Amino acid sequence: MDINLKSLSGQELTWLKKGQEWLIENGADFVVNIIIFLLIIIIGRFVIKGLIKVTRRLCKRSSRITETLENFLVSVVGKVLWVVLLMVALPRLGIDIAPLIAGLGVTGFIVGFAFQESLGNLAAGLMLLLNAPFKIGDYIEAGGHAGAVKELNLMATTLLTPDNKKIVIPNRGIWGGSIVNYSAMDTRRVDMTVGISYSADIGKAIEVISGRLKNIPQILPEPAPMIELVEMADSSLNLVVRPWVNTADYWDVFFAANRSIKEGLDEAGIEIPFPQVDVHHHGNSGQA
Repeated sequence: MDINLKSLSGQELTWLKKGQEWLIENGADFVVNIIIFLLIIIIGRFVIKGLIKVTRRLCKRSSRITETLENFLVSVVGKVLWVVLLMVALPRLGIDIAPLIAGLGVTGFIVGFAFQESLGNLAAGLMLLLNAPFKIGDYIEAGGHAGAVKELNLMATTLLTPDNKKIVIPNRGIWGGSIVNYSAMDTRRVDMTVGISYSADIGKAIEVISGRLKNIPQILPEPAPMIELVEMADSSLNLVVRPWVNTADYWDVFFAANRSIKEGLDEAGIEIPFPQVDVHHHGNSGQA
């Protein structure tokens, strides 16, 4: 399309003239810089892909790095490498990145101050991913709640309770307190207390309970179950019963053992007392 120079104003003619002069003086260098910029981006893209693959491969070799942490680390590495690549490439187009970096610093400070609660959850989530005190599917107690871990991300952890309630806990509330992981070990000890009458034969009671435990197949032979007198309470002699089981069998054994022990003691004529209070009534001698 032809340009009618007579229709242009003086200022527009000045701009056009300066543009032509700039193209004559710098056009070749500008084209070369664009080509170099594109080459840096293209080559850098392949390099970044290779480094991301190496990072993912290294993460998979470590048994401590979960899939969630692996994806996070790969994402961070990729974003950081792209930032570095742009910092290298943009100056080829004559773009000064120093003010941009300074501006990002000030913006980062403002954003960090405004979202310090969210950043606290983010930092706590990162610590949970790095230290891995629990994994998806574990039954834990943390942040004042207990349940099976359904989801773990950088901001919050989702628990599913035994009565099918969903609880979302900010990671800051979990990492800042104690964490009890009931699924961390392969085996667990079932702790029960059985009360018998003061008139009962302790040795016979232990023999009956031991026999009942042997009939529960999920109870492990080693370590052997412990059955001992632990307390002489107000209304009963209390025995501790502590068999070991695989973690997955805990509740099945707990319920089965309680029922079996009760039935066994009943058959043996050993009384399981309940709290009793003796009330003594004294007549009022002054009453008419």
